[in-house]
Amino acid sequence: MLAPDLEQAARWRHVTAISDPQVLTESLRRAANASRATTLQMVSAARLGHLGGDMSVLDVLTTLYGSVLRVDPENPEWPERDRLIMSKGHCSEALYATLAWAGFFSPDELRTFDRPGSALNGHPNRTYVPGVETNTGALGHGLPVGVGVAVGAKLQQLPSRVFVVLGDGELQEGSNWEAAMTAAHRGLDNLTAIVDRNRLQQGARTEDTASLDPLAEKWRAFGWNVVEVDGHDHLGLRDALIAVAAGRPTCLIAETVKGKGISFMEDRVEWHHKVPTADQLATALEELSR
Repeated sequence: MLAPDLEQAARWRHVTAISDPQVLTESLRRAANASRATTLQMVSAARLGHLGGDMSVLDVLTTLYGSVLRVDPENPEWPERDRLIMSKGHCSEALYATLAWAGFFSPDELRTFDRPGSALNGHPNRTYVPGVETNTGALGHGLPVGVGVAVGAKLQQLPSRVFVVLGDGELQEGSNWEAAMTAAHRGLDNLTAIVDRNRLQQGARTEDTASLDPLAEKWRAFGWNVVEVDGHDHLGLRDALIAVAAGRPTCLIAETVKGKGISFMEDRVEWHHKVPTADQLATALEELSR
């Protein structure tokens, strides 16, 4: 298990303490783009990864860790902590970059991504990485696990909230809808599902593979409170993530752009798991530094 980085955790707490909305927005924007740059370098060095989905979900992850989640990187097993389950586990690079930003481990560890002996595998492993709540990667498993964790928190009368980040293509797995039905039946208002709605999956658009729309209506039909939000608007995300609907689970449909922040990657299906050339990496890093 990796050790927390105390200096990094202190810097992260400085961001989480910001109360001015404009200052917070700019801080989260910079942090998300810094994580995007780090993720690009990780994938380029390892020669594998899932950059498109990493870029689309990083504003969601940065907002969660920067202004919503009750977690303590120095005590990652704190019983009353909130839980984040990254169901789209193939985007582990984005999760690792965010956890390192929050101080769960040293950012230096990111250089080992997917190398032999590294704790930072292609899919997150809770045995090795503090802050990872459950192993994920096989799509369609995160929400069922999240339902079980939310039920456990209710039974133990813990104040913990459970957040599950889902890919939109992942919703083509039927296990999600079994979990959605159970969550509503049990009135799990401590559970929030966040759909990274970038409308692309491996090889095609989601609507060309197996149509998901009308997505909001489907969640509502299963008994969930549904909020649709710009997935790159940090303050809008924060407000939506903080809100709770009494007696019902909440689904946040975060409209995002795959490859967000990099001109030649945005909304391009081939960047689901393509690796940039040296010239493309330089261009991407320059664009993210603006």
